[in-house]
Amino acid sequence: MTDYAPGMRLALAQAVRAGARGEVPVGAVVLAPDGAVLAEAGNDRESLNDPTAHAEILALRRAARLRGEWRLAGCTLVVTLEPCTMCAGAAVLARVDRVVYGAVDPKGGAVGSLWDVVRDRRLNHRPEVVTDVLAGECAEVLTEFFAARRMREQ
Repeated sequence: MTDYAPGMRLALAQAVRAGARGEVPVGAVVLAPDGAVLAEAGNDRESLNDPTAHAEILALRRAARLRGEWRLAGCTLVVTLEPCTMCAGAAVLARVDRVVYGAVDPKGGAVGSLWDVVRDRRLNHRPEVVTDVLAGECAEVLTEFFAARRMREQ
């Protein structure tokens, strides 16, 4: 089994940067088939006023642009939080080989928690799923961000 911890650490760094900008701290990395980093991103919805500017979408767009094609066959999407329906759908449409995530999102996750978009047998592509990579660290970044936000709102 491949060690996805180094990629997840890069995604965590992106999440921390996003949180410092006031974004929900989620980070994503796209790894090439050889394990090289193709693209990194953090959430940017607030800064861009774009509801689709999730870390996963931004990282997939950058990786596709770098490769010069939308098909990301052989690539791995590494993300700190279980992708939502939009991002899980984008991973399927981009034809990534696998989706690796850290923290589970029971309220909106679409890679096994609330829904399971990536493993839906009706779709023509189903990426491998690897879960719980540095899950505690990924969850902690989110927990601290929302705790600090609640404190500021009081």
